[in-house]
Amino acid sequence: MAYEAPDDAAVATMAALFDPEPARWGMRGDPHVWRALRDHLSGTDVPPSVDEVTALLRAAFSELVGLDLAAAEPSAVYREQYAHGGMSSGMVHLDTWRENLMPLLTERARALSEG
Repeated sequence: MAYEAPDDAAVATMAALFDPEPARWGMRGDPHVWRALRDHLSGTDVPPSVDEVTALLRAAFSELVGLDLAAAEPSAVYREQYAHGGMSSGMVHLDTWRENLMPLLTERARALSEG
């Protein structure tokens, strides 16, 4: 299913990139990080370039998860604030963020910029 940009992409906020949520996650903490990122960036306009969007997403992720996604070596980390029950509760799967979720958000930003 292709991502469809909002009708008024000129005034889109970063929150627009987070809807719809992905169908698959790496670990139970991932959807909570996704929603925290959406909320954190909800009042921020989408920057004009995809590179700026990527930098903004990475900075926000670093602030909310407490590590640099590009530099972190583990494939997953535990963060208590994202623990809401279940076996991998609070676990953030960094590989899923690097390989799937960040690229998804970046692609949605690209779709917005192309109109």
